[in-house]
Amino acid sequence: MEKTLEKLKEHLISLTVAIRERDENTANHCDRTGELALAIGRHCRLSSRELDLLRIASPMHDLGKIGIPDSILLKPGQLDATEWEVMKTHAERGYLILSAMHDEDAQTIATVVRHHHESFNGQGYPHGLAGEEIPLLSRILALADSYDAMASRRSYHEPKSHARIMTILNEEDHGKFDPYLREKFSSFIATSPFRALT
Repeated sequence: MEKTLEKLKEHLISLTVAIRERDENTANHCDRTGELALAIGRHCRLSSRELDLLRIASPMHDLGKIGIPDSILLKPGQLDATEWEVMKTHAERGYLILSAMHDEDAQTIATVVRHHHESFNGQGYPHGLAGEEIPLLSRILALADSYDAMASRRSYHEPKSHARIMTILNEEDHGKFDPYLREKFSSFIATSPFRALT
């Protein structure tokens, strides 16, 4: 890893601690998603610099949730429409926190975090970007984030099986994910240690 990126990573460690202090479940999800996103990136043969940026950005993807009220972040059940609109602000909140560092690499990482909930079909948030308007690393992160979220127990759902998750990703996503990356992910995850066990 480049020295400048290594230094940036050291500066950001305190933010990962902040995530864990805020909510253990969110922190664990960030860790797993980060590892999975990096594995996908390697499978897609990203450059060493892209992998370094992904290594730093992916565990930060839900950083903005530290600004979400407990009544929403920790709600033991599904969010209503109003609560969901508040939850969706976490992508922009994460961007604002990370972009406060006036460093080119930090700005890149902030942008990756900002757009990890954009959809390839243009129906995501916060800006409704579509296709390759969405940064490549954000598109990879979206797959890793969705897979881990579905494979994990949440207050509002039980873990889904690998087969069920892949059905959702391949048949029911309605164009949410980059089709090329989804195909690469499908071939990778089938024999990966990250594959859901249930």
